[in-house]
Amino acid sequence: MFSQEVIWRADLVLAAVMSLAGLGAMWLDKTIARGNEDRARRGKKPRRRIPEKTLFLIAALGGSPGVLAGMYLFRHKTKHKSFVFGVPLILAAQAALVWLLVTKLG
Repeated sequence: MFSQEVIWRADLVLAAVMSLAGLGAMWLDKTIARGNEDRARRGKKPRRRIPEKTLFLIAALGGSPGVLAGMYLFRHKTKHKSFVFGVPLILAAQAALVWLLVTKLG
């Protein structure tokens, strides 16, 4: 089948892609939020934002480093306790899982 090296490389690529997706989602949501403030002043209908559960799903699927970076780079969702504690917790759980897999499978 596939060697462990190929599987690990695929996992790293997936983690990188998901991290970029998380960073991009945080940027896009912040951009829409800022635009909606402007639209409200002009009496226009606000645009739909990215649901918080979608941001958490991206984080849970490996994008937690990007979501966490986006939180602080774009100052987005940093007042939401669910994000301030939840995203680092997801990242810690993912890091622990990787550590377990590396030490057990060697």
